[in-house]
Amino acid sequence: MSRIPGFYQLPIDQRHAILTQKGWLTPDEIATLTGETGLIPSQADHMIENVIGTFALPLGVALNFVINGREVLVPMAVEEPSVVAGASFMAKLARAGGGFTAHTSEPHMIGQIQILDLPEPHTARLQLLENKARLMAELEGLDPVLERFGGGPRDIEVRLIADSPIGSFLVVHLIYDVRDAMGANAVNTACEHLAPVIEEITRGRVHLRILSNLADRRIARARCAIPASALAFGNFSGEQVRDGVIAAWAFAAADPYRAATHNKGIMNGIDPIVIATGNDWRAIEAGAHAYAARSGRYTSLTTWGRGPQGELVGSIEMPLAVGIVGGATKAHPAAKVALKLMGVSTARELAEVIVAVGLAQNLAALRALATEGIQRGHMSLHARQVAVSAGAQGEQVTRIARQMVQEKNINLERARELLGEGK
Repeated sequence: MSRIPGFYQLPIDQRHAILTQKGWLTPDEIATLTGETGLIPSQADHMIENVIGTFALPLGVALNFVINGREVLVPMAVEEPSVVAGASFMAKLARAGGGFTAHTSEPHMIGQIQILDLPEPHTARLQLLENKARLMAELEGLDPVLERFGGGPRDIEVRLIADSPIGSFLVVHLIYDVRDAMGANAVNTACEHLAPVIEEITRGRVHLRILSNLADRRIARARCAIPASALAFGNFSGEQVRDGVIAAWAFAAADPYRAATHNKGIMNGIDPIVIATGNDWRAIEAGAHAYAARSGRYTSLTTWGRGPQGELVGSIEMPLAVGIVGGATKAHPAAKVALKLMGVSTARELAEVIVAVGLAQNLAALRALATEGIQRGHMSLHARQVAVSAGAQGEQVTRIARQMVQEKNINLERARELLGEGK
């Protein structure tokens, strides 16, 4: 079960004990996450260039998630307070409506091949389309491992860019099924392989050959429905919370200035899982924001509304190109443990978890903004960071943070004063 009451109040060693007792992780895997046997410099030296060490982020576990009927523990690598707590609490609320339903499209990535120096681009476009079968045949057997798992080329499209700073040119879109990989290397290799054949057909010059991070053929979607009664708290009725969330979303849907922060809140939930699993969070960010602007106006990645029974209903749709094979997902010991903790066996399952957490994180932010304000919960968690920065340890952190929150005076100078008083 992903529902573990009081987990956040336990010492770290007791959290570890629960994870091992329930069979989610082994003691060796716990050691990987604590840094005892995690990524070492000699391993890191094979991952990137000029290595001088490693860099760690706090790794938390978001609880309470039910996704497609399955209980899921979600590892999140993030430094910002309230992210893990917010996602966990919204997942708890969503359980009242059955949790999250998520699905993904086929793992199709887009490779782009730019063709310049064409005397007649329209004719060249038709020539490429007439030779589609030949181009597809050129790719047969290029990646036998991927093909063995059912991946490989799926289609070829040709776009005319009629107006650019250098005039008109053609772009070939190679649609490539990458299965359980993120797919950058496979797509880029295929694009490189096609370049000479394209030049022969068009008599043009192939310039760029690179995948697109606007992976709009690889979409992840999630939805939830939460009874209004589950949303009530304090002096706020469930209907007030529901309507406040919808009004806050409407602001983001209509205004790009608000939408930027709104979508950043979504990515607060998505990026930590992408990082924890060794995937490319920069590619995910680029694709998400480009997708949010696909209509020509930047807007929200989520929608929120009122359901037929008065429930709050939410949905999200975005590109999500993540993998569970290749790259850092296999080279980084902690990434392998994170994938095991989630219990995912395909890239599509991973994407479904990630997009559901993005929706939950969005709800956490909207609920706070529409009711108590974003700072109340956030600052109480931020106070702990300030206390640590002042030099507090152990129980001192809790005592000083609590005092600063009560005083509504959360700053480093006050934390140092309180630390001195307690000595």
